[in-house]
Amino acid sequence: MSRIKGKNTSIERALSRALWHKGIRFRKNSSSVFGHPDISIKKYRIAIFCDGDFWHGYDWENRKDAIKSRREYWIPKIERNIAKDEETNHILSAMGYKVIRIWEHEIRNDIDDVVAMIMRAIEEQRINLSHQDKPAF
Repeated sequence: MSRIKGKNTSIERALSRALWHKGIRFRKNSSSVFGHPDISIKKYRIAIFCDGDFWHGYDWENRKDAIKSRREYWIPKIERNIAKDEETNHILSAMGYKVIRIWEHEIRNDIDDVVAMIMRAIEEQRINLSHQDKPAF
């Protein structure tokens, strides 16, 4: 377990590279944003998490039974990860952030769709934040 990377994984690097080429500027693993998102765009209050399929429980109800070794360790660990992810989403949303969670297989299979979805989210946040800045008369 000590050799498992938590930062700068291959999927994070791939997504970062694709966003950078689109002209999106961001911070990686920013400690000033709750939950230390993999990618954060503070200007638009967007927090992006690149979640590994196994570690964060993709299709958990169906895949849980496939775990054969050390079930007493892995199942509670992954369920804690799922619960922490939900809590982080809730806190960031309350702080006005749009939280985007992207599964590992989505980045690997179709990064162009992922980037397009993030670009749409940026545009939505840009519009929402510009309406909040205007005083209501």
